[in-house]
Amino acid sequence: MSTFSADELDAAFGEFQRTVAEIAISRDWDRFAEMFTTDADYVEHALGTMSGREEIRAWIWKTMSAFPGSHMTGYPSLWHVVDAPTARVICEVDNPMRDPGDGSVITATNITILTYAGDGLWSREEDVYNPFEFGVAAMRWCEKAADLGTIDADATRWMETTGAMFARRR
Repeated sequence: MSTFSADELDAAFGEFQRTVAEIAISRDWDRFAEMFTTDADYVEHALGTMSGREEIRAWIWKTMSAFPGSHMTGYPSLWHVVDAPTARVICEVDNPMRDPGDGSVITATNITILTYAGDGLWSREEDVYNPFEFGVAAMRWCEKAADLGTIDADATRWMETTGAMFARRR
């Protein structure tokens, strides 16, 4: 049973979202890791569980510095609910990619479950999503950027390797 009120959880989540919005611009992923306790767990269904702030830090830098993470422009919550008895915030996160050059908005969403530890820190994050949906969105972005002549080398490498399994069958 949590000792945090719904108002406290809501305020902590608001601060989390403000910080993530700043990080989306600055790309300072150390700040993201610092929002977790030193013994936090980060459950990422396709890539495993990171245990501890330093594993979270290493993973987030690697993930968000490579395509498609490097091309995501924000991580806004579309909605959220707080569950005070479990100290959890559950939300749907949008992951839009940068404009490929024609104003298109290409995105995929996930459900995130955050567990609050107090003092502005989180002890656990779990991201629930369909990796195929994210792959299809990333490949749509690559195909559009390639057609527009705006694709970069990192996205081209992804498109020709990992992304090949998400290509539309023409």
